[in-house]
Amino acid sequence: MSVFRGWRAALRIARRDALRAKGRSALVVAMIALPVLGVTAADITYRSAEPTKAEQLTAAMGTADAVFSDPGLGGGPIHQMPAADSYGPAGTDDSGGSGGTAGSPSGPADLKAALPAGARALTQQNVLSTVTTTYGIKTTEVTELDTADPMVGGMINLVRGAYPKTGSEMVASDAFLKSAGLHVGSHTTVRGVDKTFTITGAVEVPTSLKDSFLYVRPGALIKPWQRAAAADHTLTPPVPEDGSLFVKAAGASGVSWRDVLAANKRGVLVESRSVVLDPPPDSEVPGAADFGGSGSGGGFELTASLATVVAMAMLEIVLLAGPAFAVGARRSRRQLGLVGTCGGDRRHIRAVVLAGGAVLGGAGAVAGTAAGLILTVALRPLIEGWAGRRFGSIAIHPGELLGIAAIGLVTGVLAALAPAVVAGRQPVVESLTGRRGVRHSSRVMPVLGVIAIVLGGAVAAVGGLKGRAVLVAVGSVVAELGVLACIPVIVGSLGRLGRFFPLSPRLALRDAARNRGRTAPAVAAVMAAVAGTVAIATYTASTQAEEAYNTRLSLPPGVVSIKADTYTEDADPAKSLELARGLARHDLPVQGSPATISRVWAGSDCDKFSDADPETCGSLTMPKPKANSCPLQEAGGKDLAAGLSAAEHKRLVNSPKCKDAEYADDTFGNAAEIVVGDSAVLRVYAGLKDPAAARALAAGTPVLLNNAYAGPDGKVTLKAVHRYVTADKANRERHPGKARTTVSHLAVYRATDRYAATPGIRMIMPQATADRIGLHTGPVAAVYRVAHPPTDAETQRFNDGISQAGNGAYLSQNQKPDDSDTTLLILALFSGVVTLGAAAIATGLAKADAEADLTTLSAIGAPPGVRRTLSGFQCAVVAGTGVLLGTAAGVVPAVAVRLTDLKRALDQMQKHPMDSAYTPIALPWETIGILAVAVPVLAGLLAAGFTRSRLVLARRAG
Repeated sequence: MSVFRGWRAALRIARRDALRAKGRSALVVAMIALPVLGVTAADITYRSAEPTKAEQLTAAMGTADAVFSDPGLGGGPIHQMPAADSYGPAGTDDSGGSGGTAGSPSGPADLKAALPAGARALTQQNVLSTVTTTYGIKTTEVTELDTADPMVGGMINLVRGAYPKTGSEMVASDAFLKSAGLHVGSHTTVRGVDKTFTITGAVEVPTSLKDSFLYVRPGALIKPWQRAAAADHTLTPPVPEDGSLFVKAAGASGVSWRDVLAANKRGVLVESRSVVLDPPPDSEVPGAADFGGSGSGGGFELTASLATVVAMAMLEIVLLAGPAFAVGARRSRRQLGLVGTCGGDRRHIRAVVLAGGAVLGGAGAVAGTAAGLILTVALRPLIEGWAGRRFGSIAIHPGELLGIAAIGLVTGVLAALAPAVVAGRQPVVESLTGRRGVRHSSRVMPVLGVIAIVLGGAVAAVGGLKGRAVLVAVGSVVAELGVLACIPVIVGSLGRLGRFFPLSPRLALRDAARNRGRTAPAVAAVMAAVAGTVAIATYTASTQAEEAYNTRLSLPPGVVSIKADTYTEDADPAKSLELARGLARHDLPVQGSPATISRVWAGSDCDKFSDADPETCGSLTMPKPKANSCPLQEAGGKDLAAGLSAAEHKRLVNSPKCKDAEYADDTFGNAAEIVVGDSAVLRVYAGLKDPAAARALAAGTPVLLNNAYAGPDGKVTLKAVHRYVTADKANRERHPGKARTTVSHLAVYRATDRYAATPGIRMIMPQATADRIGLHTGPVAAVYRVAHPPTDAETQRFNDGISQAGNGAYLSQNQKPDDSDTTLLILALFSGVVTLGAAAIATGLAKADAEADLTTLSAIGAPPGVRRTLSGFQCAVVAGTGVLLGTAAGVVPAVAVRLTDLKRALDQMQKHPMDSAYTPIALPWETIGILAVAVPVLAGLLAAGFTRSRLVLARRAG
């Protein structure tokens, strides 16, 4: 009982001390609550971002019991898995649904005939349409669906306005309204049928917030369009996609597995809510053995990232709370001295400090958990907007939240352990007089710190290479602890820089060096917060750099192409391009003059006679010499890849031999990727500013961009097979007689290897050379350099002009990659909040501990501005030093996780030699720059702003 009473007294003293020093206690509670807040918010948001099966089904089918659709297998019987994610023709091992079996029906499946008895169905049918906007025209998908029916609730939600009630009304997604410059009440016309609709409401599709959607009532668009096209043969009839049925069963049990099997016999694919939530055993699934299970890919990167961030967050709690309790113990040292004078021994003094850790740690854990929940709810719409989809319901796992709070409480007590031991050793007289004594930094700790940095970095690297998340987390924490051990020496060296600065920054630097016992933990707290942010930002930047590298562009960066219609027999590409050039100068952000690219072909034009047998129209090929074939695609390619490093593999894949080995790109109407043009094509499209290449073109020598197609003699082989369709009189008259093959060995000017990656072009041929060989040519595109990628408004204006002129050309540009990662976005957001909060609170705590020095300045007559500037520079020193060290510490876990990605990429490369193993490590310089400048400046300004400038003369507080 005496032990219990002793702790009860210690808790009572700690509680009263916390209430008496409310400002300092609030800082301590915030120190502990902040990391708990970040981890709690990240946990709740991550859990909520992963919808349950029921929520996924609601997003896919609303409140319907099932979705019946045509899998496109000809209408014959099919087999499917219960989740409808795998299917194939009955009696085959096909999975994934393409093609049918011999002798199977060739028509579409009859969806309505497959409905269970008494079921109610809602039809959905899509058609790609061109609609008018404020800026011009936009091509998007229009869906015929009764959006007012309760069956689609949850799949499509009305945001404002009303659902369409007549055939001349529609609803649109907010993404469409924003890109089109329209609003509820606006009118838009569907080109082709020339039917005008009134937008009566704005809707959202929870799974696709960033995509454009238009909805009209069933029968409002497709049938009127088809009737208009039947009456006027100049109109293009719509091509509706295969529709689907949303089905509500007659009974409460929904669409059963028996109903699904019955529909499968009619060739209909069914996704049933009740079947997905309660699937039948494999013994009741026909052909289950024919479908391979979906492998579980990857996932380690996310595990390693989460484990590392959580481990560093727990370490941060100790780092943030440790200096808080150390400062609290020093501020209460007189009270602790009085405990000693009243008969208390060191054990009782330690108990008081530890009790303070329990009281404030418990309050911080509870406050952080509650604030994390509130912050999650408050920021959820913002995160959903960035992610482009709505999350599920708020998912709260009490066990996880209690665990986070408990860890916060325990680490809070552990953070008070070292200050408790120091307070217990403090002499009573020294405590009562307020003297701190003189203490020297340890000479052993920096040496141990350097060893820990090297050892931790090595462990993290090994963990990354072996794919072990625990080793990555442990190594990162050990390396960060090593940096922490070196902080006192680093802080101590700051005082030497003081002589180069004016009074206030000189005092701040020397104060930081003199009170390194207070400054070092505060720097460590900021460092821990910044390290988490930099680790996440580095990993995100690196993965985005990898995705950008692996994206195959259809055009060179900074280039747009206006391509002419070459498929319509009466089209005039030259006239269309001339008109498009005028529109481009007016509507697009083009720079300089365009380059005209002509396509080249042999025999009949396969574009205009696309319905003809490919063997009856001409062909043009440029075979690659056997000696220049890609070794990764030859026999032994896997063995070769197994012996290559990532850098060696990258060089080989990017070499001319392998650059286009996977497939040819007929961007300009020729699978051989040969075009006709002049030096403007070199300059504008390929970016080749070589006077020798321009002179070669002018002299009639083709410029070869991919040198792998040149033989040992430096020439290329061109095979032109002249075949003619009977109806192609124009080209047949130019080359009468039977089909013939022209084999030409052309001397070429070879560009450097870097231009082998030029999208869509292997060789640029002068017009004179094409005429000499007997090839046919015609303009196909005008290409421009642009100041920036055309915006939606600019694109819509240009397309409208082209449409009014007869749709003879269209704009082509590279698509922006989707670089959003919801999980990393969540972690980066909350890590950034913790970073700023930790910097402000840690530096504020340092200011509270330095209040005695500020009082002394007032006593000796220092101007009020000195108090403000000194306080501001003290905070800036702490924050700036912490940011720089945190940046270095945060790179370690990011590099370790990227090494894991490298191992995975190398394993994949050995299975598929042409797959890229490039795994870059890209530093987020923008984020680092903001942290290095914004955080110290903001912390310094806040500290200076909240420091009282008036003189407050009081006794020098201890």
